[in-house]
Amino acid sequence: MGSIDELLGKLESEEEEVEETQDAITEQDSAIVQLVNKVILDAYARDASDIHIEPYPGKKNTEIRYRIDGSCMVYQTVPYNYRNALVSRIKIMAELDIAERRKPQDGKIKFKKYGGKDIELRVATVPTAGGMEDVVMRILAAGEPIPLDKMGFSKANYEDFISIVTKPYGIIFVCGPTGSGKTTTLHSALGHINKPERKIWTAEDPVEITQVGLRQVQVKPKIGFDFATAMRAFLRADPDVIMVGEMRDKETTHIGIEASLTGHLVFSTLHTNSAPESITRLLDMGMDPFNFADAILGILAQRLVRTLCASCKKEYNPTEQEYNELVREYGKDDFQKNVNIPYSKDLKLRKHQGCEKCNNTGYRGRMGLHELLKGTDTMKKLIQEKATMETIRGQAIADGMTTLKQDGIAKVFTGHTDLLQVRMVCIK
Repeated sequence: MGSIDELLGKLESEEEEVEETQDAITEQDSAIVQLVNKVILDAYARDASDIHIEPYPGKKNTEIRYRIDGSCMVYQTVPYNYRNALVSRIKIMAELDIAERRKPQDGKIKFKKYGGKDIELRVATVPTAGGMEDVVMRILAAGEPIPLDKMGFSKANYEDFISIVTKPYGIIFVCGPTGSGKTTTLHSALGHINKPERKIWTAEDPVEITQVGLRQVQVKPKIGFDFATAMRAFLRADPDVIMVGEMRDKETTHIGIEASLTGHLVFSTLHTNSAPESITRLLDMGMDPFNFADAILGILAQRLVRTLCASCKKEYNPTEQEYNELVREYGKDDFQKNVNIPYSKDLKLRKHQGCEKCNNTGYRGRMGLHELLKGTDTMKKLIQEKATMETIRGQAIADGMTTLKQDGIAKVFTGHTDLLQVRMVCIK
């Protein structure tokens, strides 16, 4: 019940204290420099794909989270008085403007000159409520493409996909949400056909995986050098194969289809949920159904599912109820046709347990789930007739396509993952 002056005096001294503790630490302090390096090196050692730095207003501590195998986990909390210096240090490393705190910025860190390891990070800063600034760093998976036979394709999908990518001309799409490994799959496909007698051009944003033998181009939309411009340039530069990072507008897609009809093999990605949906999406974009039907070789939809940790997964005999649920989710008739594993007391599935190596989660690493729609003659006829998605889907299954969920359940039976993880990444 003291006087108002006393209370105001107290508040001022508290505010000064907060400001002092924040200003006392600068981005040049060796503690901050070491902290940022440690955060990046730890993320790299744990195979994280992203690092999230999340400051809160007031005296609440700053959280650092890693995304490992597709799920976020809290790595560390840092005292609130380090938050400004932490963000400023990362901005200096990424050569961003440290004075600009009201607008999002993006840049790149080449970590080799700071911490020895050859790691490249893509940095995005986002101004958040309370005058704070978040930073998200994506660790770019540099290096060699994974060979196609190591991608976790089922035998049928692998053989069909190889037969498509070795065709002389046509268009191939890989579709799925952000971070589902589309670019990795495309690079593996290009690696498979990357021979001295083929000229391969790629337009990407950003160029993450590099391969000797590919001519790779980084697009810069800010200066008007977008995917469509790059494609036009490629067509004048004597290509055999063209890979475009993404077909998100009518113009790029149109040039891609034209290029595939003039005797080039074209690869691209799309942000759609399933292979049959991609066809209706492209027709909605205004593509000529006849040209598109002639050009299409195949559409591969893809998801990444967490796999059980190899060190601690445990064999068990599922109950009949559990087995029936798997069969029901797969579809009874398709299950008998494709998988056909009867229930018995000797049937073994694997389940997660948890150990040191997988941070007691029971899961470590990821593998692909695929559905491959082939451009068969019947399918081309349906595209020309602008058939509904259900009809296209039915025809694709008749042509031998297994859906994402079916591919996932087949991988449950081979002991790579479990139904919970499959459900987390796909619906159908």
